[in-house]
Amino acid sequence: MKSSKPGRRVKVSADGTGVVSHAGVGMLRDLADDTGLTDRLTRGLLDTYRGVPVHAPGRVFTDLAVAVADGADAISGIEVLTDRQELFGPVASMPTAWRVLDRIDEEHLDVVRAARAAARERAWGAGAAPDISQELRLDFDATVTIAHSEKQNAAATWKRTFGFHPLLCFLDRPEIASGEALAGLLRRGNAGSNTAADHIEVLHMALAGLPEYARPRPGDPNSPRVLARSDSAGATHDFAAECVRQGLEFSFGFPVDARVQNIVDVIPEECWHPAWDGDDLREGAWVAEATGTIDLGSWPPGSRLILRKERPHPGAQLRFTDVDGHRITAFLTNTPLGVVPGQAAGLELRHRQHARVEDRIRQAKA
Repeated sequence: MKSSKPGRRVKVSADGTGVVSHAGVGMLRDLADDTGLTDRLTRGLLDTYRGVPVHAPGRVFTDLAVAVADGADAISGIEVLTDRQELFGPVASMPTAWRVLDRIDEEHLDVVRAARAAARERAWGAGAAPDISQELRLDFDATVTIAHSEKQNAAATWKRTFGFHPLLCFLDRPEIASGEALAGLLRRGNAGSNTAADHIEVLHMALAGLPEYARPRPGDPNSPRVLARSDSAGATHDFAAECVRQGLEFSFGFPVDARVQNIVDVIPEECWHPAWDGDDLREGAWVAEATGTIDLGSWPPGSRLILRKERPHPGAQLRFTDVDGHRITAFLTNTPLGVVPGQAAGLELRHRQHARVEDRIRQAKA
């Protein structure tokens, strides 16, 4: 089996010989090696070979990841590393990479996930961990990925395109640019947006991807606080119930249906409070607690409904759900009173920050 070590030590210089472009991607390979990801993947996949593989499967996986980070959008992108073997060491060919991926069945998918979780725990232990004393926020969102030709499981999407509709979960970490991708479920293009079973499966994978000490412990008052956050596609009774069973709080977008529209006008003016925008008040936006105005008996105990109204920006087209020139949105949460500063305004700001996951996904797809 060919060595997974780099060809030689890298020296940073503004001149000299042995210069290659995009040398910084070598640091990604080093990160995979130093966290044990490369070695764990190799050991976990060796039983899929009859003999000793020429290229360590863990190295092939990390090289594919490096190629994606370097701009590749197809498996053939691994070949961009082959002309830098003095920096990277031996690099597998595209057919070899295909064969490695083809060895991954359901059983070995669990091996890959376990290797990623162990690598994350090691990285967090080395100083890359978030502040566990603060709330950890898991953002769920689906996205459409276009397929430009016939692919396995590709299908028509709700956007009238053709491709896939994966469901993803990111750990929201605003202190780092892209957060952390915890889990993803590759789905057909015609998969539903609000499929509770898919959300529950991704939730389980996301929790398994966290170090054990960072996972919620139901019934333990000293458990880390973990929030599941989603738009209205995640607002299903089964998903909410599973979040509670796993010890998470939730914050889900809530559809603005006739029930919500009917109560907006009857909420007294003094019950609407200015919304927050970071540390300042958000001009032209207000929030109100509407828990007692709609029957939430089918949702987990302690569920609360928060409404938000805002004047759309000049030139925006109003929707039929807008009331009296204000855009109405709503979300459902089981976070108790006093946990988040600012009461309803603080909860609304926290929920609105779910939009960051869209940028995370955009960066991952770029």
